[in-house]
Amino acid sequence: MTITCSRYVEPILASNVTNGKRSPKPPSRIWHAIDPPFKGYQPAPSAGYQQSSRDTAIVIDNGSGLVRAGWPFDTAPRLSFPPDVARYRDRKHNRTVSYVGYNAYADATTRGQLKNAFEPGTSVVGNWDAMEGILDQIFVSLGVDGDNGGIGRPVLMTETLANLSYSRKTMSEILFECYSAPSVAYGIDSLFSYKFNKGSSGLIISSAHASTHVIPVLNGKPIMSSVSRLNWGGYQGAEYLFKLLRLKYPSFPGKLTDYQAHQFVREHCYVSQDFEREMGSFLDWTGLEDRDHVIQYPFTEHIVVEKSEEELARIAERKREGGRRLQEQAAKMRLEKLVQKEQELEYYKDLQRRLVGQTKKETKRLLDEDEFKDEAQLDKMIKDMEKSVRKARNKDLGIPDSVEEEEVPNFPLLDIPDDQLDEAGLKQKRHQRLLKSGVEARARAKVEKEKERARIAEEQRLDDERRENDLGGWLEARRASRATLLQKIKDRERQKADLGNRKSLASQMRMKTLANLASDQPGRKRRRGGDDDNFGANDEDWGVYRQVAMGEQSEDEEEEDLDAEMKNVEAQLLKYDPGFSESKTMAAQQDWTKSLMHAFLRGPRPFDSESQQETHQLHLNVERIRIPEVVFQPAIAGLDQAGIVDIAADMIGMGKPQDRNSILKDVFLTGGNTLFTGFEERLSRELRAVLPIEASMRVRQASDPLLDAWKGAAQWSKEPGFRSALVTREEYQEKGSDYLKEHNLGNTTAF
Repeated sequence: MTITCSRYVEPILASNVTNGKRSPKPPSRIWHAIDPPFKGYQPAPSAGYQQSSRDTAIVIDNGSGLVRAGWPFDTAPRLSFPPDVARYRDRKHNRTVSYVGYNAYADATTRGQLKNAFEPGTSVVGNWDAMEGILDQIFVSLGVDGDNGGIGRPVLMTETLANLSYSRKTMSEILFECYSAPSVAYGIDSLFSYKFNKGSSGLIISSAHASTHVIPVLNGKPIMSSVSRLNWGGYQGAEYLFKLLRLKYPSFPGKLTDYQAHQFVREHCYVSQDFEREMGSFLDWTGLEDRDHVIQYPFTEHIVVEKSEEELARIAERKREGGRRLQEQAAKMRLEKLVQKEQELEYYKDLQRRLVGQTKKETKRLLDEDEFKDEAQLDKMIKDMEKSVRKARNKDLGIPDSVEEEEVPNFPLLDIPDDQLDEAGLKQKRHQRLLKSGVEARARAKVEKEKERARIAEEQRLDDERRENDLGGWLEARRASRATLLQKIKDRERQKADLGNRKSLASQMRMKTLANLASDQPGRKRRRGGDDDNFGANDEDWGVYRQVAMGEQSEDEEEEDLDAEMKNVEAQLLKYDPGFSESKTMAAQQDWTKSLMHAFLRGPRPFDSESQQETHQLHLNVERIRIPEVVFQPAIAGLDQAGIVDIAADMIGMGKPQDRNSILKDVFLTGGNTLFTGFEERLSRELRAVLPIEASMRVRQASDPLLDAWKGAAQWSKEPGFRSALVTREEYQEKGSDYLKEHNLGNTTAF
């Protein structure tokens, strides 16, 4: 049976393993990977068109992250959707189908044909077919129904700072030629946001979806010659997180999408107030449970169905019945073998009786028929079979085997001189001599084992006495022994590493030995018939193999089991030394689950590789502060640019003192990439650190960094300055699509 986990599954709590200060508690919260942002059917807000007049503008905030559109009399944009278009051929109905915005995420087919209107990582329109589909969606959803198929309303559209003239030219051509717009005006989104928040003179720091701009403004007019751009925004942050997670989990079974990466950045990241210090201690076990955010992806867990007591009882009874049948079969087979052995024993005994009184020739013939060398072998066979039959009978009757005294071997032929024995007797005498040597060797080995056992027991007794009489000295000796073993283990590991490095001394000595062996040129000597190679004649010659295989190492060190000795010493310290804990043992210190890499990959809790739930989890820890930090330190992501603090400081320092004071009194933050927790505090603190002590500075954030650009454009469209900034259809036809009217909220012709 399997169970499938969706994004709504309740989190399964991890086991609470107690281990001193590192007792991991279950995750207080598990975040679930979000689905594609399909919102289903949404009714079109078309009622605003009837409220508008020919002078009412259609306000479009053409952002690369979200496109927003509405009427100037609205308090918020009526439409807000990503600039994505999915267009494909429906073969079933034989027509081309287009899905725009969130509808492009309706199913796998539409997501596979997804196209974005902007160039990746920029705010410049690159796919004009998609852009046309987006404009169609905007005008249709707003209920625009002008004369002769045109929109019949002026269009106010935001654009990025220093927008390409080609991009603006193509947009004007589409609006005038395709939609018959009566007039069009363009403005910079961040300037609209600043105007809506009643800014006059200040420093705008706009960190949006595609880039970050620093714009100085004096008396409502931007100083375009001093504007700087940092090529980092929400898009690059999500892409950076995507790459980091792919490197962190190269075999992750779930599918990480770009949209999910954007959501992770927005929901889990924050700006650190002291990045270097926090990064150095972020993976510390203390408090890591709260800093480590767990993202759960859908998974399928195999669940073992628990059986009822009746089913378990039936299974147990079947097992017992099978066991009884096997025991009966085994007893039957043992009985058959016992009967067979008894028959064979009786046959050999009968053969032994028939040999009595026979001639030597007849005796040899009878023994040869049953493949016996002599009568002694027959006697041994009979004794062995009697012992085997007796054991088998006792086992069937349940009688324990009695310990039989070992029979003292007898070697009578060793005392008889060789000249008194024939050829068969000499052969039997040599056999008895070998048997006697084996018996004596076993006896000596037994005595040596007894001596070694006694020696170990005596050493243990003396060690126990020393521990009882001088515990402090005994513990100090054990600590010193542990330190010595640690050093030996380190030397062994270093030697293994050196053997893998061809430039190390050990590898060079090894290669030198191999070269010396190869330089003997034995082949030429053999061809001349003068092979005088005597390698191996001495025991010292065989040490070269040890040196070639393992380097310079003594035989004593080879025979030592360092790991076993270390475990024995640490077991004694754990038992008698109150200051030595389990966490100080070598095994605990080498435990991967307590390492920094485990904390980075799996957080502070044990990881079960068999659990599908834990396998489908992402752990966000250091990434939470690393992604937003790029705006302050672009070198983290390999960006060869200065951070926003350095850009702002240089920009302020180059201006006049009176202008600098005016700008510093209003440092304005706008754009979705400034919504990170701690962004305003970090920028204010670091910017203050690079300014003169007498400088007065105030940092504020837009009331709504995401919508204030549209709100500012909608507000400006009702002011007289908007009318003078419009490029009418007649001016477009007369002066061309490159024609642009300059105003304080838009790009200049120099761009």
